Formats: sequence, structure tokens, C-alpha cells
Amino acid sequence: MPDGSSTAHLYRPKLVTTLTEGYGLKAFRQDVMAGLTVAVVALPLSMAIAVASGVTPERGLFTAIVGGFLVSALGGSRFQIGGPAGAFIVLVAATAAQFGIAGLVLTVMVSGVMLTLIGVSGLGSLIRYIPHPVTVGFTCGIAITILSSQLRDLGGLTLAGAEPGPFLPKLAALARALPTLNWSALAVGVGSAAVIFALRVWRPAWPAMLIAVVLASIAALLLHLPVETIGTRFGEIPHGLPVPQLPEFSSSLLLQILPAALSFTLLGGVESLLSAKVADGMTGRKHRSNMELVAQGIANIASALFGGISVTGTIARTATNIRAGARSPLSGMLHSVFLLLFMIVAAPLASYIPLAALAGVLVVVCWYMAEKEEFVHLVTDWRAAAVLIPTFALTVFEDLTFGIISGCVIAAALAGIDRWRRGAKS
Repeated sequence: MPDGSSTAHLYRPKLVTTLTEGYGLKAFRQDVMAGLTVAVVALPLSMAIAVASGVTPERGLFTAIVGGFLVSALGGSRFQIGGPAGAFIVLVAATAAQFGIAGLVLTVMVSGVMLTLIGVSGLGSLIRYIPHPVTVGFTCGIAITILSSQLRDLGGLTLAGAEPGPFLPKLAALARALPTLNWSALAVGVGSAAVIFALRVWRPAWPAMLIAVVLASIAALLLHLPVETIGTRFGEIPHGLPVPQLPEFSSSLLLQILPAALSFTLLGGVESLLSAKVADGMTGRKHRSNMELVAQGIANIASALFGGISVTGTIARTATNIRAGARSPLSGMLHSVFLLLFMIVAAPLASYIPLAALAGVLVVVCWYMAEKEEFVHLVTDWRAAAVLIPTFALTVFEDLTFGIISGCVIAAALAGIDRWRRGAKS
């Protein structure tokens, strides 16, 4: 079977290619099991990412169901799993805080339009040329930023006012709130993270995140622990998808959210193609980058119509899909169907989930997101470090977009100096 290199330029969903090549019952069974496996992973993670992003947990599920289905159905990768991603937590939270839910949904929709246009124009292939130290720098920076955003729920802290967005003021506010530490919440959060880490070592095939969240919920309920839950903060999860509707729109709001939409577009393009590239490395196949961006764009537009947040390719869930034996994009579509079935049948159970347990889930996500070994390796090379460290620092202390752009500018300047030196010598 060809690896797809000869057709990587085509605007044809991989689902169509897979079905025309021949698709049998055995492959369908494998896709069903892979889809179920990914859904078990995505269930707690989608809610945790939504809560950390400053929105209600069901918006994370809407994103995984609607956006995830379309990413798989229309995408340029056989194995890509779309949904809410940890990398977007900071951007989504900042946008929701500044413009409200209406502004956030409009931002998601506009970024979807931009991603679609980038894919249609054929510019998607340019994203893959972002220097490796830049991707490592901003990924590690995002991990640190997300971790800091989870400390409040992890320890059940009560802040005097709103939690600051910038990194250093946030840490200062959390430090002042230490006297309000809820030891029960801390035990639930740390215990959940410990269970996930332990199961990943001892029973890597088990759904560690779901097991940890279920155990934490049972313990909090039976022991009557004084911890905040999804139910106490957000109320009950709805039993299905809402009726799609256009977000509130005005020319003034559109102008205000454009910078945020550009940030969403840049991160979404980079994250989705990085995830597709990881899938290529695991399977020996080649994705269609421009088709993938078109699918990501359409998925974001649809997610916004249903009140969801940003959709992108998710590396961990995509890798889980491949390891679970997926054969086609149908596995990703089925993962969305299974999540929808959960909302229809068992949504009330989500009310018992402690927020500290979801914070523990994201602590684990941050640990695995940060490319620690690669960071240390790149620091030993002064040229790579000159790009890596500013990207990392600016991502943490300024913002993600500024970090990426600055890292790319520094890398381009260094490359230009090298070319000038070679030309001078010749």
C-alpha cells in the first residue's frame, strides 16, 4: 500500500481515500475499539480543558463531539483526533475573560474561516517550516502557564478577587491565598495525578485519566469531602447537543477579536500539523496538510455554531488512536459518537466530579506536554538556545503569539547571518 506521498497535495479527505481503497468488517471492528478507547481518554480531558479555559465543561464536550467528528470526516490524516487542546487553555481563558462567551465563540468562528482560507490557498505547507526550537519553546512555555492556572483548583484556594492572567501576578495572588488551602481538595488533586502516573507505568493500556476521575468522585461522595465539584460550580451537564446558532456579531466586536482570532489561527495550524506529523511518524504514512487545515477550519466554524471552543489536532489522543489499532478516520468519528452517547445517557454523573481531580488530570497533561529532554538537548547548542529561550520566556511572561513570532524572527535572523557569512567567504 502506498504511503500517501504522491497524493499529499490533493484536496481529498482521507476518509474518501480509505473507503475507495476497500474497507471491510474487520477494519470496522478495529475502528470501533479504537474510537471507544479514545473516547474514554477524551471524556475527562475535554471537560478538564474546558473548565481550565474558563468555560463550562459541556463546551469541551461539544467541541470534541462536533469538531472531532468533522476533523476525522474531512481531514487530511487517517488517524488525527480533533478536539479541545491544552495548548489553547491560555488563549481561550484570556479571550473569554476579555470578550465574554459571545466574543469567544465569534473568535473561534473567525479563526475557523482563517484556517480554511489558509488551507484553500495552499499556504498550509509553510507552517511546517516553523523552526524546531520555536515549537519546543512555546510548547514548554504553554505547559508552565497551564500548570500555574491549575494551582487554584488543585489546592481549593480562595482568592480575594479575580485570578490575574499574567504569570507573575498570578503566582503572587496564589501565594497570598495559601492560608485558604483546602487539604481535602489538595489530596484529591494530587491523588488523582498520582493514580494516573502510576497506571501509566503499571497498566499503560488502562484508561488512567478516567479511572482517576471516577475514583476521586467516589471518594469525595462517600467521604463527604468539602471539595468543589462540576455540579456545585456549573450545575448539571446537558443531555445532548444544543441547537446550532450564529454567535452574536457586530463590526466593533469583530475588530476587537481579530488579534485573538489570529493567535487562534496560528496556534491551531501549528498544533494540528504537528499532531498529523506525529501520526505520520508512527504509521509511515503522509498527511495532506492543506486538506487538514481546511478540515480544522470547518470544524472550528461548526464548533462555534454549537457553542464550543477551539478545535485542533491533539497529539496524545491521536497517538492513543493509533496504538489502539485504528484503521481509518472512522475511528475518530466514532469517538465523537461515543462521547455524544455519554452526554445522552450519563450526563448527570459528571456533576459529582471534583474540580481538583480535573486539575490533577491537567497536571499530568502538562508534564507530558513539556518536551523536557528535547529542551535540555537544545539548550546545549548556542544557536538553538538563542531561539528556544526567548520563545519560552516570552510565551510564559508575555503571550503565546509574541513568543512564536519572536522565535521565528530570531531564527530567520540567524539563518540570514549564516548566509551572509558564507557569501562573504566565497
